[in-house]
Amino acid sequence: MAIVPRKSEERSIADRGRDPFNYLRNQINRVFDDFWGESSLAPRDEIAAGFWPQVDVTETDKEVKVSADVPGVEAKDLDVSVEDGLLTIKGEKKYEREQKEKGQYRMERSYGSFERAIQLPAAVDESKAKAEFKKGVLRLVLPKRPGAQPRRKKIPVT
Repeated sequence: MAIVPRKSEERSIADRGRDPFNYLRNQINRVFDDFWGESSLAPRDEIAAGFWPQVDVTETDKEVKVSADVPGVEAKDLDVSVEDGLLTIKGEKKYEREQKEKGQYRMERSYGSFERAIQLPAAVDESKAKAEFKKGVLRLVLPKRPGAQPRRKKIPVT
């Protein structure tokens, strides 16, 4: 049982009732992970390897915009899809560096794949979606379906 700083598998809300001590341990680990700058959503191996893209999602009245940082990935190695309100970004990162100096030879290689799934805040028209990839940044514009309502609803407290 590690508390500082170790990633653990997050349990779903349904698991809270089954093992309250494990849930508490996960929450404490999450606090320390946030402090050390690690995302509580990314598996530890992906953080260490640098294969967990950072994503920004913004919403306007007409569209949902997504920006994902995927440095070191080429457009041909990306797979982007939307299904049932879930945006999935998959890719493969390949890094190779060779360095030759006086009597030294150094070769570094790093390969790995990633997958990131994001629940979209509104229903989008997948057929009109547009993607652009420049300098390691993937930008998506996903037009909302006519009459699409945001999935968030404010509930008045009385």
